[in-house]
Amino acid sequence: MAQLLVERHTERLTLRPFREDDVDDLCLLYGRDDVTRYLYWGPRDRKATGEALQRNLQRPQEIIDDNVLPVAVVHSTSGRVIGDFMLRWLRNDHLQGEIGGSLHPDFHGQGLAVEVYRELLDLGFTQYSLHRIIGRCDGRNRSSIRSLEKVGLHLEAHFVENEYVKGEWTDEVVMAIRKTQWEQITQGH
Repeated sequence: MAQLLVERHTERLTLRPFREDDVDDLCLLYGRDDVTRYLYWGPRDRKATGEALQRNLQRPQEIIDDNVLPVAVVHSTSGRVIGDFMLRWLRNDHLQGEIGGSLHPDFHGQGLAVEVYRELLDLGFTQYSLHRIIGRCDGRNRSSIRSLEKVGLHLEAHFVENEYVKGEWTDEVVMAIRKTQWEQITQGH
């Protein structure tokens, strides 16, 4: 079966499927408290990172409900994997998707997450004909919310203290964009 993700390039990044040899770069990403702060898990050691990588490598290459297309984000200059992003099919019958991911803090504040999100939206709307794509994040994660806003997602919901994560109640923000809105943005309207 063909791969769902064919390598894509932006000005500063390459988006590609994960490979076995990405484990070292992923350890540098997910071994950090500041990366996992807003995630459902804490920092991962090499074993846990390798197991997570194996789960991604074994995902079916199918567009089916709740399947995830894992995306390795490679910095063009360094050649390192600096991000772990995804496009998920939430409901195939309703053409719903979700984007999200983590970027190494050494590369924050450079607009790289925005570059990744633009590519994932383009992939979801053009290649996979999704109708609507959401982004969900912890309500405290202002940088992720800003990155999603910069690519055109708008606030649809702010759930107050709806999840108990790592010993505390957290808010969840849901942002979304529809294909027609994305087309207006990309066509300059």
